[in-house]
Amino acid sequence: MERSSQFKPTPVIYGGLLNISANDTNVNYTSKVEEKDTNLAFQAGLAVTLSVITFATTLSNAFVIATIYQSRKLHTPANLLIASLALTDLLVSILVMPISALYTVTHSWTLGQVICDIWLSSDITCCTASILHLCVIALDRYWAITDAVEYSKKRTPARAAGMIATAWVIAISISMPPLFWRQVKAGEVTSCDVNTDHIFYTIYSTFGAFYIPTLLLIALYGRIYVEARKRILKQSPKKSGKRLTSAHLLTNSPGSVASTTSLNYGTHESSSCDAGSVVSASQVKVTVSDALLEKKRISAARERKATKTLGIILGAYIICWLPFFIYTLLMSICTTCTFHPELFDIFTWLGYLNSLINPIIYTMSNEDFKKAFHKLIRFKCCRA
Repeated sequence: MERSSQFKPTPVIYGGLLNISANDTNVNYTSKVEEKDTNLAFQAGLAVTLSVITFATTLSNAFVIATIYQSRKLHTPANLLIASLALTDLLVSILVMPISALYTVTHSWTLGQVICDIWLSSDITCCTASILHLCVIALDRYWAITDAVEYSKKRTPARAAGMIATAWVIAISISMPPLFWRQVKAGEVTSCDVNTDHIFYTIYSTFGAFYIPTLLLIALYGRIYVEARKRILKQSPKKSGKRLTSAHLLTNSPGSVASTTSLNYGTHESSSCDAGSVVSASQVKVTVSDALLEKKRISAARERKATKTLGIILGAYIICWLPFFIYTLLMSICTTCTFHPELFDIFTWLGYLNSLINPIIYTMSNEDFKKAFHKLIRFKCCRA
């Protein structure tokens, strides 16, 4: 009894405890409300950003397809490959990116098992096909520049269609295996991810979809650059006496404002047809044609542009896809590593971003395509 009365709280203490408890409750409730508002604001901003990327990818690739379709000048096998690449990236923006945006924002899957399987298959197939299209385009350019005469006869729309079909067959063969060992969940499906427990499939898919194509791209574009450089250098005049298209012998001339160079022809003498006088040719001033100088400048500009274009193509592709495939391979191999879903989402959307960059790079580097693209835009604006 005494112990109980001894520990019995007085009204003052009891009231104080109630006040402290109420204050803590208010603080916790306020912090939770603020945290919820912050999360909602972040999710809204993320949803808007991903929606803009998805819409821009759809619009840019649709414009590429429409431009090639409208311009007869662009109806070539090479541009057929670019159109197919644009169609593949368009499928990525329609079938894959909208659902991925929803899943990234909510971090919860609410569309069921069937849609999950279709979405994962579409994701792997379309993204792999997009990467393989880059290899097909590089292979076409390599043959065109290393074996121009023979390949011009083989470079037909049928051959381009065969190359496109091969890319899609390989992409489908990489995306199909997970469907055979998928596990149907009895309860409600709350997540939709590729099963990384099968390490051999992960190695097969990552090497088939990225690592082998990347090595092929580096080798092909390296050879393309070397061959293009050789051809451009061959066009530039190295021996002025043989390459000049127009030259004038200057004798007893007080001076010339034109560009000149000294050529030593030896000790033989040259006869003038008009006056019959003998002119010493040991020091002959040859006026260099302005057209030749312009040709050298154009060749140098073409070389710089080729280097820049190849650098942008390879750089954008590797920056966009390398983090994702390294992360995917590590998730399957490293069992003791800690992985964050947010980092995986960033790398995934960085890879999707390549589908937006592709139409910009492969079309803006082509002057004929840029002209047709601007003409299409003006036509659309006039009709509007």
